[in-house]
Amino acid sequence: RTLIEQAGLRSGDRVLDIGCGTGTLIVMLARTHRDVQVVGLDPDPKALDRARRKCAKARVDVQLDRGFSDALPYAAASFDRVFSSFMLHHLETSDKPKTLREVRRILRPGGSLHLLDFATPDDRRTGGLLRWTHSHHRLQDNTEAQVLASMTEAGFSSVRIVERGGLLVGRTAFYEAFASDARG
Repeated sequence: RTLIEQAGLRSGDRVLDIGCGTGTLIVMLARTHRDVQVVGLDPDPKALDRARRKCAKARVDVQLDRGFSDALPYAAASFDRVFSSFMLHHLETSDKPKTLREVRRILRPGGSLHLLDFATPDDRRTGGLLRWTHSHHRLQDNTEAQVLASMTEAGFSSVRIVERGGLLVGRTAFYEAFASDARG
């Protein structure tokens, strides 16, 4: 809900959820904003099948596509908002910048990315339940500073952390970034 609220969706917006998985976020988006076009993308056909069933059960009209976030099958400047919920940390280090550049490519000028993911602390001395994040190789480059820097390098502006939170297994961060009017 926080991710959706921070996006400030408007009637007629076209939104994409990359790594939509089984469709929890896209169903919530489509239910709460019936006046936006919702598209979900995931590489896993089984997850997409579950998402289709969830959408049918919820009686929401959502476009579901199979594909990868580092090679988005959409035209440049074709979305107003892009969402990503707990997907970035699943990517290999080399695929994260490609994904962020692709997201920037498909956003319309003034469009925005709204991302929620685990946020590995920059201070590696954290103990307790967070310790597993330090050994998980895909989370080691998920520090807040690295995610923000990667967004900036991908061409986003006004990159920021909107909110921080936590789950039993680790810290989370809600990020926001905008596609400026000038294409670069």
